[in-house]
Amino acid sequence: MISSLEELRRKEVIDIANGDRLGYIDDVRIDLASSQVTELVIYGRTRVLGIFGKEDDVVIPCGDIKVVGSDVVLIRRSVTPELSAATKKHGDDL
Repeated sequence: MISSLEELRRKEVIDIANGDRLGYIDDVRIDLASSQVTELVIYGRTRVLGIFGKEDDVVIPCGDIKVVGSDVVLIRRSVTPELSAATKKHGDDL
């Protein structure tokens, strides 16, 4: 299956391991030596109108992609992202 970047940008990315909806593809990283796409990138969302910065970008290696459908990309992350110290601290308060 061949897709353009514009077509990929319309697809939502979902992690099938835990059902997380990660967002929509914003960019791709290409290995110029081999002319192959190596990673998909989802830009981090801004926090409170951008005043407090933004979340980290989500980078998905192509090896983690399981299915590319007509409107969704299903992945299974090979490395589980670590919770930030702030997230852990707030989680302890609950």
